[in-house]
Amino acid sequence: MGWQHINQSMVNKINNYYRSFFNPYLNFHRPCGFPTIQVDEKGRKKKIYHSYLTPYEALKDITDVNNYLKAKQNFEKLDKIAYQYSDNEFAEILRKEEKELFDEIAKRDKNGGSF
Repeated sequence: MGWQHINQSMVNKINNYYRSFFNPYLNFHRPCGFPTIQVDEKGRKKKIYHSYLTPYEALKDITDVNNYLKAKQNFEKLDKIAYQYSDNEFAEILRKEEKELFDEIAKRDKNGGSF
């Protein structure tokens, strides 16, 4: 969360930010590199990054994906979350919410933990 003091009373708002914005952004909108490991003739392993996908797109590529989803989850529900906003739109929403959260943290810290 950074280097500034965070008052204990902010824990619910921080958890809400992570659940509602940060984690969905990472899982549905931010690409990650997925390596292919190549072994050379001396047995050394080298990671080659050819595939850049969001974790959700990578999950959809798994052949036996039902073993990894919770019982009540399915791709219809997850697609609604993933495709509700474009990647850039959700990044803007994330940064707006982050700024509001940090402004509130700073305000509460300035006032000794109360408003």
